[in-house]
Amino acid sequence: MTQDRVVIFDTTLRDGEQSPGATMTHDEKLEIAEMLDDMGVDIIEAGFPIASEGDFAAVSEIAQRSKNSRICGLARANFADIDRCWEAVKHAEQNRIHTFIGTSPLHRAIPNLTMDEMADKIHETVTHARNLCDNVQWSPMDATRTEWDYLCRVIEIAIKAGASTINIPDTVGYTAPMESADLIKKLIETVPGADEVIFATHCHNDLGMATANSLAAVAGGARQIECTINGLGERAGNTALEEVVMALKVRNDIMPWTTGIDTKKLMNISRRVATVSGFPVQFNKAIVGKNAFAHESGIHQDGMLKNKETFEIMRPEDVGLAGTSLPLGKHSGRAALRDKLEQLGFEVGDNQLKDIFVRFKELADRKKEVFDDDIVALVRVGDGEDEDDHLQLVSMKVTCGTGGPAEATVEMEIDGKDVTAVSEGDGPVDATFKAIRMNYPNAAHLELYQVSAVTEGTDAQATVSVRLEEDGIIATGQSANTDTVVASAKAYIHALNRLIVRRGKVGEGADAKEISYKDLA
Repeated sequence: MTQDRVVIFDTTLRDGEQSPGATMTHDEKLEIAEMLDDMGVDIIEAGFPIASEGDFAAVSEIAQRSKNSRICGLARANFADIDRCWEAVKHAEQNRIHTFIGTSPLHRAIPNLTMDEMADKIHETVTHARNLCDNVQWSPMDATRTEWDYLCRVIEIAIKAGASTINIPDTVGYTAPMESADLIKKLIETVPGADEVIFATHCHNDLGMATANSLAAVAGGARQIECTINGLGERAGNTALEEVVMALKVRNDIMPWTTGIDTKKLMNISRRVATVSGFPVQFNKAIVGKNAFAHESGIHQDGMLKNKETFEIMRPEDVGLAGTSLPLGKHSGRAALRDKLEQLGFEVGDNQLKDIFVRFKELADRKKEVFDDDIVALVRVGDGEDEDDHLQLVSMKVTCGTGGPAEATVEMEIDGKDVTAVSEGDGPVDATFKAIRMNYPNAAHLELYQVSAVTEGTDAQATVSVRLEEDGIIATGQSANTDTVVASAKAYIHALNRLIVRRGKVGEGADAKEISYKDLA
């Protein structure tokens, strides 16, 4: 391996899956492994084969399917673990056994081993692994809290026993970047045989420094970074693969190292891992978060419209995104509003823009996010009120309790015609929404139903927000009432009205009741 090449060791399927609640199915593991293999990950730590029959089966099948990546399994420092690991990975064209033991005083106390007893155990188990597999990785767990002299001693033992990669884990995320770089540098300078092996770094994010510590370790001489997609992992997680890869790409001037990762596939696998693990990516997560390439501030949006490099250090296309997002909110300026209006097909003069902007700001102060349909309403309705209501709630009655399903009777007026429907549902809101759909059939998908109290107390006014989606068109509705079910019905009908206007299907003299979901498609 050349000195400017950093090996990417992905442990999403092992350490990542150890996040409480992040367990993946067999097929999901195979799918993620295939995506990692295709993306150019050098080594995939596919699991902990002795942990369960399911883990063994997944690692074994991944090993047989892999086309490019080296497939690795984890094993504790005992023969049974190592043998089981080898059985799982042996069919891969490129394989690895990764064995470990906790070397810090706290971890030595768990098996109640003396320093000498642990040293002997390390020699025996690494030798056994090397006799099975010609590529062995060894890790002194909690290395960053292990005594310096002892850490050097056991690393030398592992190298002599046949380990070709020495991983230095910051198991509890305790280290700071300058310590991480210094530790690797000193180990390479001090331990006999260190120049003949690859040093790796495995950093946890308990203090939010995992990626910084990993990159610092590379500066100190490490040439393998262990990481996970989205930083998934124990407690606060691990070094995020996306952050490492893009940091090396963007700051190649001070970190002149390369990887074999296809960065255009980062976003796709990030989203898939979030889905199968059940761990959504935080909105402001670097590289792959929803807001990573979004700009709401008026100053930022104006700068982005003039020159994208003003506020973006990388291109969204480089990580698999279609482009930059300029969400509108209370911090947005006229330039962003004009750009959004043009995207929606509206050409407005300066005076009209000024008028719309005033009403936009008033609306944005009341809403966290302003959607496209809100902008359309602002343009089409000059007085700042919502668009004409083609659907109106006349009356409603709901019964619910422990005796059976809830039942809702909803009377509506649809373009001057009265209609009534009765429906049962799983609770009063569900029954109400079903009755509304019976009155006005539609295929809109309910994306959001949210209730919040305006004030405290049992008489608090409830504000209900409903977001509907149909064929990529989003419409939102909101209503407030001391009766939560009434507010829910009004919010749902409000959203339907906005959906009709967004579709542009209701013109002068048209009958909204005759516009079915088929017409809206």
